[in-house]
Amino acid sequence: MNETQVTTLVQGTFGYLDPEYFQSSKLTDKSDVYSFGVVLTELLTSMKAISFIRPESNRNLSMYFVSSLRDGNLPQILDKNLVSSDANVDQIMKVAYLAKRCLMLKGEERPNMKEVAMELERIKILTKLPSEDTILPLDEIASSFKIANPHCVVDNGSCSITTGSCSITTGVESTQSHTFEGR
Repeated sequence: MNETQVTTLVQGTFGYLDPEYFQSSKLTDKSDVYSFGVVLTELLTSMKAISFIRPESNRNLSMYFVSSLRDGNLPQILDKNLVSSDANVDQIMKVAYLAKRCLMLKGEERPNMKEVAMELERIKILTKLPSEDTILPLDEIASSFKIANPHCVVDNGSCSITTGSCSITTGVESTQSHTFEGR
């Protein structure tokens, strides 16, 4: 039996490469999650993944970001242009904690990319929801709940999200019910 083995050289960019790769020489789906976590930190801070301008202990943005979050110093390294209101801060912190999960040193402790995408979509939707005293047209409310394969029910101000079709019921005397398909 004649077998040919092909070995490819991984050419990862320093600062984005999964730390587990250095020990195992194996890339996994969770390696991509780590790299995406680095990109999230770059977006949140407007800093490069590796910088020799920063002090030695802070050269690696991933480590700097996680330690800043742990020590309660994250606001000092966030891009000041991002933080524009209290509501915005809540959204940014949710993304920051998601980035931290992506940057876990052990791949098994990281979410998969589907979970990351779902969490980002959830953060986006929650920031679009109106406050209790805001009255919006049914179509605008419905569009806020168009997520991949959701089942959400909005009935007289209350909302529940499960799985499947989306039904929105409004009004006391007349009832409108709409079914939406995921994107």
